[in-house]
Amino acid sequence: MLSAFTNSLKIPELRQRIFFTCALLFLCRMLAVIPLPGVDVVALQGIVDRITQGSGVGFLGLLDLFSGGALTAAAIGALGIMPSISASIILQLMTAVIPSLERLAREGDSGRQKIIQYGRYLTVFLCVVQGFGFAAALLHPSRFLGAAAEGTRIVLLGNVPFLLLAVLAMTTGTMLLMWFGEQITARGIGNGISLIITVSIVSRLPGAIEQTIAMFHTGDANIFKLIVIIALAFLVTAGVVAVTQAQRKIPVQYAKRVVGRKTYGGQSTYMPLRVNYSGVMPIIFASAILMFLGRVLEWIPFTKNFAQTHLTREASFFYIAIYGLLILFFSYFWVATQFHPVQIADDLKKYGGYVPGIRPGKPTAEYLDKTMTRITLAGAIFLTIIAVLPIILLPMLKIPQLVAQFFGGTSLLIIVGVMLDTMRQVESHLVTRHYDGFLRKGHLRSRR
Repeated sequence: MLSAFTNSLKIPELRQRIFFTCALLFLCRMLAVIPLPGVDVVALQGIVDRITQGSGVGFLGLLDLFSGGALTAAAIGALGIMPSISASIILQLMTAVIPSLERLAREGDSGRQKIIQYGRYLTVFLCVVQGFGFAAALLHPSRFLGAAAEGTRIVLLGNVPFLLLAVLAMTTGTMLLMWFGEQITARGIGNGISLIITVSIVSRLPGAIEQTIAMFHTGDANIFKLIVIIALAFLVTAGVVAVTQAQRKIPVQYAKRVVGRKTYGGQSTYMPLRVNYSGVMPIIFASAILMFLGRVLEWIPFTKNFAQTHLTREASFFYIAIYGLLILFFSYFWVATQFHPVQIADDLKKYGGYVPGIRPGKPTAEYLDKTMTRITLAGAIFLTIIAVLPIILLPMLKIPQLVAQFFGGTSLLIIVGVMLDTMRQVESHLVTRHYDGFLRKGHLRSRR
């Protein structure tokens, strides 16, 4: 595997792609550390430390993790790449229910380009709305951030100039991140948007290591706890890798067709159905809904105590149970909106393909739907365990919040998925140029 990394730099085109990707990722990190004009970063960090002390991994913490700490630092890239991802998710869900968008999706490249353009317009709109809300929270911290920000002034400029400047700067930062991601996908290596999120998450790893070391200096940890943490890290990572790559292979046979003097088809192949088909989307949806529901119920007088006791305290049993049920629900919801067994069965029938033992058409669609429903249950249970694990580790082992985020949840799923996809792309370049990939000893293959 190490030889494969060395061989990656021997291919001029692949070396250029890797360096180009690293350069753009460096620029992305610069946007996460340059603060907005007129913001007192020291005062803001003091408020953040008071708020996050002893708290769990909430949705706001998830957004800050995706932005690489830019949100709590009030940086130009504070909104991160999430508005672009949110716009893409919204359009995907709308495509399943709006006929005009569904027709565009079936028109090929021209239709997809129009949908991408709609996504950019929606991204700008979301950036303006979210940027205005974030700027308003900086102007009035006690109103939005609670008692921890009482009597603290964060913004040193006037209200209207700061609002205009902050919204413009954060919108520009997000659009730059989106453009960097598109350039990495086209001219670099890997998926650009996913790599930006992964680098943002990994950028918090030194802080997690520092907090782990600080646990030993303060006497909160011993050698036994260190062994447990390392063992959990290996086991959880191995489990995430195994389930991310797990798939159910449906055998597909293509009938022979004779066109003139040529014979087409007749080969056997398989259709891969991923066990974790929905990826990290159920965790993001569940976290967002619980945070929104908790804030709304806190505003209602007769539900305020219930919300503060069960919906804003992540360590409570009620929160964990609702969180797990929402992840299960959204796992099936995402599969229902994105996996279309009827269309797959029709395409197989059109090209002369069939599943052995299953009649083409409606029976094939029912078989695919039944199979996908069964394997989705395993993937949904796995997602639930991974998402709940950091919440359980916080009070049980008294692990800091930043450290617990790397033992499960969205961050670990994204890191593993993106790294595997990037390694597959690098390996395809190596194999194309007669090099072995990451799974064998790397050496130059014989062209013969």
